[in-house]
Amino acid sequence: MDEIPDETDQLGRTRLLFAVTLAGIALYILLDALAQSLPPYYSPVSQPESDLAVGPYGFLMALNFVNRGGFSLCFLFALLLAANSGDTASPRFIRGAKLFSVWSVGAMLLAVFPTDVPPTPVSWHGAVHLLVAVAAFLCGAFGALYLSLGMTGNRSLSPVRGVALSLSVLASVLSLVEVLGTLAFPGPFASFGGLVERVFLGSVILWIGAVAAMMLKPSTAETSQGFVNTPSLLKSPNEPASNTFSSKPTLRMM
Repeated sequence: MDEIPDETDQLGRTRLLFAVTLAGIALYILLDALAQSLPPYYSPVSQPESDLAVGPYGFLMALNFVNRGGFSLCFLFALLLAANSGDTASPRFIRGAKLFSVWSVGAMLLAVFPTDVPPTPVSWHGAVHLLVAVAAFLCGAFGALYLSLGMTGNRSLSPVRGVALSLSVLASVLSLVEVLGTLAFPGPFASFGGLVERVFLGSVILWIGAVAAMMLKPSTAETSQGFVNTPSLLKSPNEPASNTFSSKPTLRMM
């Protein structure tokens, strides 16, 4: 077990990354609303968000895809730093981190491979866009679920586990509705598929934002420093019983 020499600096970096995450989410909402308000005025109810990246102002949505991937990676890195400051990350947490990285990188790839807006025939880049979107959506939702489950027992992350788990379950259910519904019922989903997709995306982004905001709360930040009561193995026989526990930081490296 190694002690981290400057846990205050690590906490500062973690908090900065969570703050950048929240700023990225605010920018995402702004750019999404701006792209939606400009020609050719795609329907937010029937058309997917990816259609906003096609057209004279499509660069705004393409930029927003990169932004979504960027703040998701910032969040994931901050979460990993926070997890390792309190304990060694669990296997479920690591599995969730790998899945969530697919969501993050996938968002950036969506900007590189634009979709095809009907009635345009499906192109090679449109097919790649669709495959990447399906993989990213599922990995984002279930990555969030595994990350939330992996927070159990971690001193830094356990305070946010309840909220994180509830939101990640919701996101996982909505991801299945989005993906399976589109494949099984393409007709009905043509009428309101855009709305379903936006609700799903909102659930994942809400999970990210809620966890980041809670991790920035002073009480959670103090927990993230890793100050815990640990039994003293060097206790003198004449030492009072009240000193059996020490408040020395016991941070462990992976």
